[in-house]
Amino acid sequence: MTTLPKTLESKAKIRFQHCDPFNHLNNAEYINYMINAREDQIINHYNLDLFKMAQTQGISWVVGTNQIAYLKPALLMEDVIIDSQLHAFTENQLHVEIRMWNHNKTELKSVMWSSFVHFNLLKQKRWNHTPELMELFSSILNPLEANTFNERILQLKPQKV
Repeated sequence: MTTLPKTLESKAKIRFQHCDPFNHLNNAEYINYMINAREDQIINHYNLDLFKMAQTQGISWVVGTNQIAYLKPALLMEDVIIDSQLHAFTENQLHVEIRMWNHNKTELKSVMWSSFVHFNLLKQKRWNHTPELMELFSSILNPLEANTFNERILQLKPQKV
């Protein structure tokens, strides 16, 4: 059995239509870039296709909460790296951290914590993960030392001397 990566990474380019008049990525667009990256990453690395699951099994995940910190602007036509990890889970929730970096990961632009609720689309209610999903989540879990989002931001922000 091959070991699955616990932190996933992909690249994106900041596009004109997603920017404000200052050529900065619009604050709402960060969420789109980060969620889209995570969806692509879990298909590519874990063979977990949310849309196929929704169509064939009637189950998927819905966003429960997002917390986002904007640390540095992402600029028009900039190449960025987006990485993500599952940092906690329960029988019916996933807690993911997604980070946006500059092209060589020397400058952190944004951090987002998202919670996803497992949901049965046919019954229209919260749904427990299958034993197979729980096993997958156990194998890819990458916990954080921080207990709160603000504590995590303080860990990640460069400290001024």
